[in-house]
Amino acid sequence: MLERRKRSAGGQRSLKNDHYLPGMDEFVARRVTDALRDRGVNAHLLRAGAGQFGVRVPLPGGREAEWDTDGTAGLEAQVMRDGMLVGYVPQIEGSEGFSEPQIVDAIVRTDYDQPIARQRAVAPPPGPALTREGGVFRRFLGGFRYE
Repeated sequence: MLERRKRSAGGQRSLKNDHYLPGMDEFVARRVTDALRDRGVNAHLLRAGAGQFGVRVPLPGGREAEWDTDGTAGLEAQVMRDGMLVGYVPQIEGSEGFSEPQIVDAIVRTDYDQPIARQRAVAPPPGPALTREGGVFRRFLGGFRYE
């Protein structure tokens, strides 16, 4: 028997729930970014390419950590400066099954002082909350897809 594929009204194959595009989901990335901003971390939603989303965290010295944009199952980051790789965060063990609060905790606990970043034992105390990106136009810019 032939397997029937889901098709949209236009006749094109639907990618919804097919797990065709791996990596961090746009909605997960947005919620993680919001949670980091609530903790005082200047995080931003990163649109890395077609269907690729992650979290961008500006660092001292003009560097930026780009979390989970490569489509792998585990949580990891590249540290970039002016488009050049200057360091990285190796894949965190067991991160394939992390919940959103665990992802936030892992990003907050990362120490970026060395080229190969490591996890601190304890997270630094949270700073004052930052406003969420988008402001009053957040839902409008996002196509009214967000709560």
